[in-house]
Amino acid sequence: MIRHDVVEPILLEVDQIYHLACPASPVHYKYNPIKTIISFFFFLMTNVVGTLNMLGLAKRINARFLITSTSEVYGDPLQHPQVETYWGNVNPIGVRSCYDEGKRTAETLTMDYHRGANLEVRIARIFNTYGPRMCIDDGRVVSNFVAQALRKEPLTVYGDGKQTRSFQYVSDLVEGLMRLMEGEHVGPFNLGNPGEFTMLELAKVVQDTIDPNAKIEFRENTQDDPHKRKPDITRAKELLGWEPKIPLREGLPLMVTDFRKRIFGDQDVAAATTGGQQG
Repeated sequence: MIRHDVVEPILLEVDQIYHLACPASPVHYKYNPIKTIISFFFFLMTNVVGTLNMLGLAKRINARFLITSTSEVYGDPLQHPQVETYWGNVNPIGVRSCYDEGKRTAETLTMDYHRGANLEVRIARIFNTYGPRMCIDDGRVVSNFVAQALRKEPLTVYGDGKQTRSFQYVSDLVEGLMRLMEGEHVGPFNLGNPGEFTMLELAKVVQDTIDPNAKIEFRENTQDDPHKRKPDITRAKELLGWEPKIPLREGLPLMVTDFRKRIFGDQDVAAATTGGQQG
């Protein structure tokens, strides 16, 4: 294992490069304007300079290169569910644009190297993913709800809670990435679970799993929050032989166990069996 900043060049001898680096949490690019400016620099460096460094490395050593892009390239989509041929509906000057446009740029650079340098590349567009070892306070909706329910805090729902997302368990994503890397198709490929939940439905699943009495607190919605997000994974099914196996109600308890251990310690894990977990 080598610890290295992706924005700095490096020379290694490898056969495959998984370019996973990018701060993806909303905490990094929203809310505080000054922090947003600072975060924009990090996004620029990681998505542009970091991607160029990794593409350059892949070209020098003739390695296959996989870029992890995002469903955010679709923006607030006008097509539902989203297929890979959809170009998206992104606000280029919104509070989320440093992430959305950064990933779109990374895809562009990747395809330019593929066409111009004959580099073997793979492009994955990852939809919302959850699981153990997520950052507890990273601002993503699943980790927010789980941490809030465990701490006996209200579950924070922004807007009317009718906006939808699709949630895939982390092991399903890992399998998809490996199949993409080992396969013969460039992509892009949507990697996500097409099971679609409103934010209120997600909150109900968290209540059922952790605390049926957890309260819900509504707050004003954030700017440019996509109304719907759901992957069409037909291409991944047909060309990669991949589809997610773990539904939300099966994967969420595994994440809850991990969060409970890290928030409260080992002793609380053994003691914590709620009616929701048994149901």
